[in-house]
Amino acid sequence: MPNNASYRVVQWTTGNVGKSSVAAIAANPLLELVGCYAWSTDKSGKDVGELAGIEPLGITATNDVDALLALKPDVVVYNPMWINVDELVRILEAGINVVATASFITGHNQGEGRDRIADAAARGGATMFGSGISPGYVNQLAIVAAGICDRVDKITVNEAADTTFYDSPETEKPVGFGRPIDDPELPAMTAHGTGVFGEAVRMIGDALGIEFDEVRCDAEYAKTTADLDLGSWTIPAGGVAGVFVSWKGIVSGVTRVELTLRWRKGQTLEPDWQIDQDGWVIEVAGRPTVTMKVGFLPPPDFEATTLEEFMVLGHIMTAMPPINAIPAVVAAAPGIATYTDLPMILPNGVIRTD
Repeated sequence: MPNNASYRVVQWTTGNVGKSSVAAIAANPLLELVGCYAWSTDKSGKDVGELAGIEPLGITATNDVDALLALKPDVVVYNPMWINVDELVRILEAGINVVATASFITGHNQGEGRDRIADAAARGGATMFGSGISPGYVNQLAIVAAGICDRVDKITVNEAADTTFYDSPETEKPVGFGRPIDDPELPAMTAHGTGVFGEAVRMIGDALGIEFDEVRCDAEYAKTTADLDLGSWTIPAGGVAGVFVSWKGIVSGVTRVELTLRWRKGQTLEPDWQIDQDGWVIEVAGRPTVTMKVGFLPPPDFEATTLEEFMVLGHIMTAMPPINAIPAVVAAAPGIATYTDLPMILPNGVIRTD
């Protein structure tokens, strides 16, 4: 049965993912954009459509949080690069639901901040939900794949990518890229920088009905043998240009869930890791064993003359899982919710009729 409800939305930031969120909200007849937060003074006062690179929308971006909360939207689409616990507490305790792409699945990586978020949601009667393409959506697919098994021994999700042209030092330096290969702080840095994948392990464990004895991060590194120019920054020879991460959920000494990430940069990597996939490979080892490959291609009408324009596909895939979850999140019980707490997420409002 079609969902004809309408949801009032405030967009939070207009960075790369935020721009795709604005465009998707504006195009969806079930969603009404009523406000937009812009932390930058350069963006405050401008039309949100202009900031997103689309036609004017008649909504002006502002850095006045009180004014945005006073709009009493159904939901905030929260797209900063990183979580700001103080911001989320303020939004949730005002009774406004949040769907986020900013490194949040269960919130365990936030430490005491998770309790503050949960408490604010309870006080406000609101729900906090985080996703993205990975972690998030792809891990949900692994859970769905296990639905035809009468026994599951292990769930594995492997992600691999050559990220040479992904110029995002703000997100890559925190996981270890660019550090000296012998830096003793690398393992702890990588564990912290990829901690949201540990949250995804916990979510899959919840879906399986198991409690882990340990959720652990193991990492390996590869170095570049020559200076590597990445556009906005350079990794010097001997610096980390390849990161392999394995997040494991362990019960009684047995790994039951494993999420692996293999990212490499440049053609001077040592050891020279080969990337023989583009996207994700999911395996549910059990009875039966289920395998699934997830990749993406541009549609025939997609136009990109620069790498930056092509990267819009990745921004769309990151933005849409939370946006499509809005009806389920608005209807959910107060608190922190994951895919295990929500009904099937439906892509309502994305068929174009014009």
